[in-house]
Amino acid sequence: MPPLRPMLAKASKDLPAGDFLYEPKWDGLRCLVFRDGDTIELLGRNEKPLTRFFPEVVGYLLEQLPPHCVIDGELLIATKSGLDFDRLSQRIQSTAEQVEQLAQSASASLMVFDLLALGDKDLRAEPLAERRRLLLESFGQLQSPLHLTPATVDGAVAQEWYDRFQGSGFDGVMAKPLEGTYAEDKRTQIKVKHHQTADCVVAGYRVHPEGGVTSLLLGLYEDAAEDGAEPQLQPVGLCSGFSASQRRTLAAELTDYEEGGHALHPWPDLTHAVLHSGPQGMEGRNKAWAAAISGEWVPLRCELVVELTYENFTSERFRQAARFVRWRPDKSPTECRFDQVDHPPPPEYETLFPEA
Repeated sequence: MPPLRPMLAKASKDLPAGDFLYEPKWDGLRCLVFRDGDTIELLGRNEKPLTRFFPEVVGYLLEQLPPHCVIDGELLIATKSGLDFDRLSQRIQSTAEQVEQLAQSASASLMVFDLLALGDKDLRAEPLAERRRLLLESFGQLQSPLHLTPATVDGAVAQEWYDRFQGSGFDGVMAKPLEGTYAEDKRTQIKVKHHQTADCVVAGYRVHPEGGVTSLLLGLYEDAAEDGAEPQLQPVGLCSGFSASQRRTLAAELTDYEEGGHALHPWPDLTHAVLHSGPQGMEGRNKAWAAAISGEWVPLRCELVVELTYENFTSERFRQAARFVRWRPDKSPTECRFDQVDHPPPPEYETLFPEA
């Protein structure tokens, strides 16, 4: 039983070839599951207790798992449009009353991908190939919303997954050495994550404490409405990670776009909230976005387009800060639409997650 820390992975740009087990990389919360009779304990990264936040998952596990085991997996929330990481994050910041409500309205699932102990046998010293064999043998009949992850030893299949499974909660592909033992808290596995590009409108910037630009505030236009209404610019997140010299250069480049930024800005309510009252008064997506940019915020005329790279776009926003690539003076701001970041779930999604 706990404490125990999950095995980790190091990033790679390309899928490795050789004796690996390849699996989809899921956009969820890492979770170790410990069952000892009628007791279930869920443990996240850095030994974070998760049990009280996912009471419905505890119920599923009691119904389906062997009486004594330890498994490794990923907590997910499956919706019709894909996996929703924001709802997972909301869950672990909720009160007990809110958790009960969320468990009813947005039930979580568990994707299982490793077996660490079964009965009284500790399997961590066994090679992955043997742990996978025992996992299939003992957990092959799991029923939704508990799932056994798809896996393959065929590198060509893994590459096809990587090329085709983009967005909607598919984060990339994992490569795990078949002869590898379970090394707690060690980066002995390999993750190949998607890095995609998009063009966004620059709607403002946040000032760095030492001067210059610390973040660009990004927007995308809604798709054209059927009633002919003018598409609206929506906030989608941040672009950051600038060096000290880049911060100063960006500040000089953006100065000309500050004039009229307040009066002409398409987000007057958000501007007012960030500049004067902070994020507490905001709701929904704008609350999370405003929390990320609280501070000295300078609105700009929305005329600049930036090309950037990003990993995840979920719930109509970049979940992590995007990275600057270059300015796009050849593009009109109105060309920056949500359709460039829309990645519908692959055909297998409904089969994998019938609970969605």
